[in-house]
Amino acid sequence: MNSPEPNSNDLLTSSQLKALEAESIHIIREVVAEFEKPGLLFSGGKDSIVMLHLAVKALQPAKLPFPIVHIDTGHNFPEAIEYRDRTAKNLGIDLVVGSVPEALESGRVQASTLPGASRNRLQTPVLLDTIRDRKFDAVFGGARRDEERARAKERVYSFRDEFGQWDPKNQRPELWNLYNGFTNTGQHIRVFPLSNWTELDIWQYILEENIELPSIYFAHEREVFERDGMLMAYSEFLKPENGEKVFTEKVRFRTVGDMTITGGLKSDAETLEQVIAEIAVARVSERGASRADDRTAEAAMEDRKREGYF
Repeated sequence: MNSPEPNSNDLLTSSQLKALEAESIHIIREVVAEFEKPGLLFSGGKDSIVMLHLAVKALQPAKLPFPIVHIDTGHNFPEAIEYRDRTAKNLGIDLVVGSVPEALESGRVQASTLPGASRNRLQTPVLLDTIRDRKFDAVFGGARRDEERARAKERVYSFRDEFGQWDPKNQRPELWNLYNGFTNTGQHIRVFPLSNWTELDIWQYILEENIELPSIYFAHEREVFERDGMLMAYSEFLKPENGEKVFTEKVRFRTVGDMTITGGLKSDAETLEQVIAEIAVARVSERGASRADDRTAEAAMEDRKREGYF
C-alpha cells in the first residue's frame, strides 16, 4: 500500500522548521567556539526544552560542554521541576540552580509585602549573582520574536554590561549572521538561538522531533480558582482570597513560570496535534494570556530586562 503524498503545507512547514533549526544550531556552535564558560537557562518550559534539544543536536555525539541553569523561585510547578531534574540526569549534564528561597533566607533579597506580589522580580538579582559566581561569559535564553515588544528589540547576541543590565540602544549590529561576542571583564552576552521562532514553530518542531514535554502542557483536570480573569492553580503557594472559589476544571498551561502568576486556560487539547490546532487560531500571546506580571504595564518586560532579567 502506497503512503499518502505529503501536501504542500506540510512540506512548507518542514522546510521552514529545518531552516530555523539550522540557524539555531549555527548560533549554538558559534557560542561554544567563541566563549569559555557558557550556560543554558532552563526552566522545564517548552522553549528551553527545544533550546536544549537543539544544543544536544548541535554538538552530538559529544556531551554537552556547559550546564543548564535554573533560577528557582521556590514556587514552581512540580511537573516542571520533576522534568528538569530527570532531564539533567538522563543527559548526564550539570544542573546549576540559583535559589530565590536561599537568597531570601540570607537577606540578599527581600520579598515584597504588596498584595498579590510574586517572587518573579527576585529572580533578577539571583540570576546576576549566579552568572557572576559561576563566571558565565555567555548565557543562552529561550526568547522568541513573537512573545512581546521588548523581545523584538533583542539581538541574537544581547550585550549586558558589568552590572548585568541591558540597554536596547547599545546593541551591536548583526550582519550576514556574524556575531560580535567581545566582552570585558564582568560583562557577558545573552544569546537567543530561538530569536526567529514563533510559538507555533516551537510546537510544530516538538511534534516533528517527538520531544517529550511536562504533562502540564496538555489538558488535565486540576483544582483552580479564578483571579483577574485567569485560572490559577490551587497550591500551597497560592490560595483563594476574598470569596474566590476552588473548583475542578480541565486546563492546560501555555507557559510554565512561577505558579503564583501563571494562569491556565480551559482546554480539551490532550495531544500535540490538538495543542497546535489551538495555538494556530490563538490571537493573544501566551504571556499576555497567562502571565499576571506582564499585565501590569505596557513596558513591564522591558523594564525588567533593563535590570538584568531573562
